[in-house]
Amino acid sequence: MATSGFLAPSPFEGIASRRHDESDFKYSRYQANTSPVEGESQAAVTLALFGLGRAGSIHLSNILASPRVQLKYIVEADRTKWEPSRARWNLLHTTFVHPDDAATVYQDPELTACLIATPTFTHEAFILGSLSGGKAVFSEKPISQDPGGTVRCYERSDSVGRPLFCGFNRRFDPSFSAVRQRVRAGHLGHVQMIKTTSRDSPLPSLDYLKISGGIFHDCAVHDIDMITWILGEYPTEVFSAANSLIPEIGAIGDWDNVAVTMKFPSGTLAQIDLCRFSIYGYDQRLEVFGPKGMLHVKNETPNNSVFSGQSGSEEVPMYYSFPSRHCDGYGIELDHFLDVVQGKASMSVTARMTSAVSKIADACEESAKTGAAVRLDWTDEEMPEGYVRV
Repeated sequence: MATSGFLAPSPFEGIASRRHDESDFKYSRYQANTSPVEGESQAAVTLALFGLGRAGSIHLSNILASPRVQLKYIVEADRTKWEPSRARWNLLHTTFVHPDDAATVYQDPELTACLIATPTFTHEAFILGSLSGGKAVFSEKPISQDPGGTVRCYERSDSVGRPLFCGFNRRFDPSFSAVRQRVRAGHLGHVQMIKTTSRDSPLPSLDYLKISGGIFHDCAVHDIDMITWILGEYPTEVFSAANSLIPEIGAIGDWDNVAVTMKFPSGTLAQIDLCRFSIYGYDQRLEVFGPKGMLHVKNETPNNSVFSGQSGSEEVPMYYSFPSRHCDGYGIELDHFLDVVQGKASMSVTARMTSAVSKIADACEESAKTGAAVRLDWTDEEMPEGYVRV
């Protein structure tokens, strides 16, 4: 046999030293779930979920899948969703509450935390009520529709000594977080250019778009947060160009296509390519370029099957929308929040980070309106720990 000289030793000889790569986070989770529990088990986080809309439904499935959570309340304004949700999820021990009666939730001494996934304009009131009741809070972005409201919420968090976590879920996406780790480890050298593409699918309803806060605060904030999180610095100048090629979106004073350029004090440039509607699927890409090479995240697909026929080969389409594309990230994000509540981790999205992203989004929106670049200045009080001012 021509290859007999390459016969390897028995794998049993080295099997004890073999470990899975850290990128296989699902195997790490499996190991944690099958390892003996050391010490006393920790009490479950007793939680109230606010909202059963798009984001709320994603969080509901993750909450019910977690052995670390007891879902005590669901606060939902649409009463027609109550019984179907109770039956669908077998919520025998969960109490449904109308927002008008949310005080009963805030005042429950057995409740540990609240997860806010309601429309943007309701966030501030629910956050302040939850914090005032001594609950830890996870809120979908933004914390508030205006900077003053964001400040009020974080000031209340500080005064009551309970965490307020803002959900920028893309930080917890395995692919995006892996890129950040390698950038921070110096694998690319000094980053010269970073680019994101975020094209939404399906086209959101007009009813949603009217209350979304606009494309910059509803969509661009995710790209802004991810770029600044990867780089660890904030831009000093932004320029945005935007158009409304979908007439219904233009009629409500919003845009459906945006191009953003950002300049950073270290010399790095960033570009954001943003669109409200991509007919071919949920287009989410990232590229980081430096003198030592490039890192990029491609679009993901539901499976890796490839059909080959008379017309060539074809793969299955990319994920259709954010609930499927970011499914893993949402679950990891919830685990992080639970770690914070249980004192196992420090909060990774801080008040300064949330406020800075809103400030940058405001500047990008101003640039789109005026057609001029907007300068940004940063004080020491605005810089999170670990971020740099070059």
